Amino acid sequence: MLRAKSFAVVASTFALAGSVFAQAPAPDAKRGAQLAQEVCAACHGVDGNSVAPANPKLAAQHVDYLVKQLLNFKPKEGAAQAERASAIMAGFAAMLSDADVRSVAAHYAAQSLQPAAATDKALVELGQRIYRGGIAGKGIPACAGCHGPNGAGIPSLYPRLHGQFAEYTAAQLVAFRQGERANSAQMTTIAERMSDREVKAVADYIAGLR
Repeated sequence: MLRAKSFAVVASTFALAGSVFAQAPAPDAKRGAQLAQEVCAACHGVDGNSVAPANPKLAAQHVDYLVKQLLNFKPKEGAAQAERASAIMAGFAAMLSDADVRSVAAHYAAQSLQPAAATDKALVELGQRIYRGGIAGKGIPACAGCHGPNGAGIPSLYPRLHGQFAEYTAAQLVAFRQGERANSAQMTTIAERMSDREVKAVADYIAGLR
């Protein structure tokens, strides 16, 4: 019964995501490239391959995920704060229309990723265990369950993680844990149960995934 309900929830989520994004305007490739050059390149690179670990790599990320994140930097109507807190990103997001958001997201999704790499050999085994099997004693599910065995994610639902800077992934897990990032209740619950060492281990392992 529980399994049937889980499948029903997933199916309804996919259906909802499909109906929402089916209504979105088609991206303008030329406009997306222009925005990447004029607005985003200083931090993320024109091709989405940031060279600074504080700024995420956007290349090859799912369009719908990028759209959601950009919109989450804008406060919803009637809300005092946005779901993602960043004075810098809030300013840039405010400049973009919904059509612009989708165009620049499509531009970055079409770029080739130059992946980061794992660097902490001492934590690789722990990171792999968490990513592939979770931590049963803490109620932490396997990351692979949503983001895939190789970190490719599921378009419209879960982001691509593989090849992302370990520093950035760790920072986002901490932001979820501390309530500074509030656009995924699921990730907040997971991050709250992770120690600093576990966060660092899984983030480093993810950087080396291919």
